[in-house]
Amino acid sequence: MRPLISVSELHRLLGRDHATLLDVRWSLGESGGHEEYLAGHIPGAVYVDLETELTGPPGPEGRHPLPPPHVFAEAMQRAGVREDLQVVVYDGGSGLAAARLWWMLTDAGLRLVRVLNGGYPRWVARGLPVQTGEVTPLRSAFVPEPGHRPVVDPDGVVRHLASGGAVYDVRAAERYRGENETIDPVAGHIPGARSLPLATLVRGGRFAARGELAASTSHLRAGDVLSCGSGITAAAVMLAAEQAGVTGLVLFPGSWSQWIADPARPIATGPEPGALPTL
Repeated sequence: MRPLISVSELHRLLGRDHATLLDVRWSLGESGGHEEYLAGHIPGAVYVDLETELTGPPGPEGRHPLPPPHVFAEAMQRAGVREDLQVVVYDGGSGLAAARLWWMLTDAGLRLVRVLNGGYPRWVARGLPVQTGEVTPLRSAFVPEPGHRPVVDPDGVVRHLASGGAVYDVRAAERYRGENETIDPVAGHIPGARSLPLATLVRGGRFAARGELAASTSHLRAGDVLSCGSGITAAAVMLAAEQAGVTGLVLFPGSWSQWIADPARPIATGPEPGALPTL
């Protein structure tokens, strides 16, 4: 099952079957996702807060570290997630927050998880029904079991690069080069990491068609590591790659924000990957 679902496919699915809908609208530095949800959402959708339910407190592991397992479990039980029902996740159209939750649910052992391509704006643009106010589903007994997907920490990234493995930095190209850094206190990229901006995989507010994604991700191989600023955008690139049939990619959850937490770690700037210093 491909991880992306179109508005038309979701509309047909909801007309013939049950599904768990999760609204995870979020924008970096803003806190209006829940208000947007209350003002209008896909009927039956439950709101999930990325900052408090899908991330832990910022610190040495980065700006958006994965949350403690019990926090995620509580959020998914509150949202009514069940192993026997397909889950469809959507956000405000960027795919970032939805991909984060998709990655976490599949890492936790769920197989039937999809992301609405284009998110809520595409649903509204089609003139489909919306609902206002809060949705409170029946609480579930779902117990996430994280660990179904591979991850690396900074030391793992070093070992991976030292053994000839590939690391792809999916931030905007100017942030990779160390230009116009407005989010993290240190600019640049991990020496040896190559640039693969998420922007090359999206078209008009949604992920590109599968054929385009396949062409743009054909160089990726199982075992390659994806990194970004804090682990969220990298999940979106992994989603796009799996839509194109590329599996087995590895997430660096802490990404650049964890890498630079230790000032002893080297950095590179400019358009070339560079290389890690020989220890």
